[in-house]
Amino acid sequence: MAGGLVATPSLAFKSNKIVTTASSSLIREFVPEFRIDESRILARLNANENPYGPSPKVIQAIAASISQGNRYGHGDAATLISMIAEKEGVSEECIMLGPGSTDLLEKLAITRFQHGGNIVSADPSYMSVMNTAQAMGGNWKPVPLAADYSHDLAGMISAIDNETRLVYVCNPNNPTGSITNAAALKKFCIDASARVPVFVDEAYLEFLEKPETQTMVNLVAEGRDVIVARTFSKIHGMAGLRIGYIVATPERIESITSKVRSTMGLCVTSLKGAIASMKETDFLGQCKAQNTECRTYVTSEITKLGYNPIPSFTSFMIFPIEMDGKVFMKSMYDEGVGIRAYEMYDKSWCRVSMGTHEELEYFVETFKKVTKA
Repeated sequence: MAGGLVATPSLAFKSNKIVTTASSSLIREFVPEFRIDESRILARLNANENPYGPSPKVIQAIAASISQGNRYGHGDAATLISMIAEKEGVSEECIMLGPGSTDLLEKLAITRFQHGGNIVSADPSYMSVMNTAQAMGGNWKPVPLAADYSHDLAGMISAIDNETRLVYVCNPNNPTGSITNAAALKKFCIDASARVPVFVDEAYLEFLEKPETQTMVNLVAEGRDVIVARTFSKIHGMAGLRIGYIVATPERIESITSKVRSTMGLCVTSLKGAIASMKETDFLGQCKAQNTECRTYVTSEITKLGYNPIPSFTSFMIFPIEMDGKVFMKSMYDEGVGIRAYEMYDKSWCRVSMGTHEELEYFVETFKKVTKA
């Protein structure tokens, strides 16, 4: 549910149904029943991409590395792992790289659910790891979000049983954009990880005002069986370059790398870009500030129109709409605005990513036009 909409010029979507990844899920995504012409998209607000990146210095690093494309990037991978380990306060043996954090979620699921078992997570949430677990023969035990859209941690801890192979927490959560209290989540992770590995997906963590107070990565340093995922796809603006990492105990990392490859899936351009981006603190700060400004603007405008967005801590926001989701999505695309539409809690919802201010102004005007038609 959280990945970018795959849309190329005149791409045809064959499905005419609302699709869902699990029959018991509280959310279903509307799949376009129409052809999308990318050249007509004036505001691409459907994939939670950073519209400002990658930074100029990252672009320079990538361009300079193209001539090295005939070589494997093992040395660059080692450099990046060292930088990440220093940043996260763990040893290098605690870091595993991959082509985006989704790839690492799926690799973990492959290694954990070869012999069945179940995965416990919130519902709604980012479904990649649950989908792979089920494809491997595992079962999903969804626990509905609390009334404030935070994780129902008590419900999740109760759902763990002898067949549970993994607990998944997306914080901030996708597609709701909501957050779970850090202190409560830390206690949950300590308690749950004594029984089963806990995967905490922090793809949107850097959009928070004080991310260092919200991360669970320090639990890894304490030796807890907690796995924390980060990505360069969001605030770093490198979604198309595909690079991310997980932080876990050396034993947990080894349990994955003993079955699947790690850095062999990375190209030298992405590695060079990520190394450069790690140093771009000013650029990352600017991206965060612009994201916050745009999110505040859209929230204000949509609220003025009488809608009630879920408070977001990410690079997107979601809110219920009063018209059919399929009709709404088609109408928005007809006007050149790419968004995501869902059915959730028996209502249609719009999820809009934070593009540039100009794109979001166009989104608001188009939204007014479409919903009043």
